[in-house]
Amino acid sequence: MPINQGFLPEFDHEMATTRRFLERVPENKFDWAPHPKSMKLGALAGHLAHMPGWTKETLEKDVLDVAPGGKSMEMPKTSNRQELLALFDKNVAAGRAALAAANDDAHWMKPWALQANGQTMFSMPRVAVMRNFVLNHSIHHRAQLGVYLRLNDIPVPATYGPSADEQKF
Repeated sequence: MPINQGFLPEFDHEMATTRRFLERVPENKFDWAPHPKSMKLGALAGHLAHMPGWTKETLEKDVLDVAPGGKSMEMPKTSNRQELLALFDKNVAAGRAALAAANDDAHWMKPWALQANGQTMFSMPRVAVMRNFVLNHSIHHRAQLGVYLRLNDIPVPATYGPSADEQKF
């Protein structure tokens, strides 16, 4: 089985789960954060909505510089749930299309690098980038969003099994 075919069902499952979390983001809490050092809820949700697009970046480029010329890339901002979900859906579609087209296993083993202002922050094979930088990173922030939802008394969706709010699989 080609590597991309192994990732497709997992990508679809994780993106569907993430969408359920994003659907519950309260529009009146975009500026809320649990602590002054924490990301605001709207920024966290926007980060999650942007991340599926990293699949395309990982599979179609050799390097991503997040601060070209010393200026940090601007992330898309959303101001309501509709914009948030539209951004997520657009990035999921682009990521999934890139993943479905990436059927050359040798390409998955080629190095990919994340840079900031030309300095390499890390480099690893694309297959590892997809697992760690894209999927695991997204899962981490989705769990963080789940805590934010809980702290705002918003029901947390079931993820890999029931949640305290959803007892069904």
